[in-house]
Amino acid sequence: MPSRAELRQAEPASATREIDAEPYAGETLQGLASKPRVAGTATEGTLVPFAEVDIRTSIRPTVAEIDLGAVQRNLSRFRRVIGPSVAVFGVVKADAYGHGAVPVARALEPLCNALAVSLVEEGLELRAAGVRAPIFVLGAYYNRHQDDVIAQRLTPVVYDLGDLERFGAAAARRGRRIDVHVKVDTGMSRLGVSVDDLPAVLARFDDLSALRLAGLCTHFASADLPDASVTEQALDKFDACIGEAMHAGFTELAHHAANSAAAIRFPRARYAAVRPGLALFGAMPSRHVAVADLEPALRLSTRIMAVHDVPVGTPVSYGGLWRAPRPSRIATLPVGYADGYPRHVRDACALVGGRRVPIVGAVCMDMLMVDVTDVPPADAGLGSVVTLIGRDGAEQITVDDVAGWAGTLSYEILCGISKRVPRIQRDAAIVSTPRP
Repeated sequence: MPSRAELRQAEPASATREIDAEPYAGETLQGLASKPRVAGTATEGTLVPFAEVDIRTSIRPTVAEIDLGAVQRNLSRFRRVIGPSVAVFGVVKADAYGHGAVPVARALEPLCNALAVSLVEEGLELRAAGVRAPIFVLGAYYNRHQDDVIAQRLTPVVYDLGDLERFGAAAARRGRRIDVHVKVDTGMSRLGVSVDDLPAVLARFDDLSALRLAGLCTHFASADLPDASVTEQALDKFDACIGEAMHAGFTELAHHAANSAAAIRFPRARYAAVRPGLALFGAMPSRHVAVADLEPALRLSTRIMAVHDVPVGTPVSYGGLWRAPRPSRIATLPVGYADGYPRHVRDACALVGGRRVPIVGAVCMDMLMVDVTDVPPADAGLGSVVTLIGRDGAEQITVDDVAGWAGTLSYEILCGISKRVPRIQRDAAIVSTPRP
């Protein structure tokens, strides 16, 4: 059998080169984002000069721009509402609500008293990235990884007596005394020690010398809803729990209960510290909660990949759910529900050339279509920028707008933007001042 080299020599000069053939002299190859260039040397399969690009952004133009300066400015505005005496535990769970946990944590670290995550894994990711601020683990699922929590100096929130015992044993083995916070259930019926069981849990600390009860916390179920009475009742229960802890001799605990909504709407919920999440990213959970001048920290955009002129009655996308009511110009965008844009939006819009244009037909997995009939062709041609979340000129589409069109919450939209959408950080406005 002839060798591969012999076969190549037998090829006519005009033959198409094999995809894995040796590159031409001076040819530049792009590298995968998972195999970046390191310390000025090209990775295997690349040549110098090397295109210093992330292949995900150099091919498909769908990106999420993250304004880290806006995150910091939102924190400053939030602090003005809650007052200077209240500590802030910045919540960066769920990949910082889709904004990128590591860069957001780095931006918040010098300005927050502590950070908070839901999962142990999220805390470990931040530690591996060099984040050294105190980190609370709110989700309280440890699965016998107490040693990892202790080794990485994460602060566990505990609601289960068994976990309390395991943390005590793990800390004792390491010759350490660690802080823990106990969570109580004041009406969420999700996690937390019951109000009735709290005295027994507090009593266990007498026998767990390797643990120090440093805080008591809870979470509210309805802080963003119109009926304030539900949260007021939960606050009454939490106050009773604080009284119970003080009666048991725990007089210097850090009490914290409020997310963004509760911290803004209920001054008595601020206690020693608050745990803002959504507000840091420029969104609010409902119209009943507001902070002036919050800036959206995320902009989702793409570019037009195809344009079609269609006659009256032409169906667009799966199922022909939308048909052109007039001769129309339809633009196709390389973004879909696999990227986190919700499939079930109704009467949704995008921005093209500073104008609102309707999204037409069913959103596909990888693409969606917009009607650009009323946009000048110069502004709606191949490669024209399309904004799905963010500002274009005088027009703006907020994450709350998209959530409304999809019949869901802004939390879900932000957290749902998938990992195949690259996050591009804008950090020119970042400030680094010591934590309060």
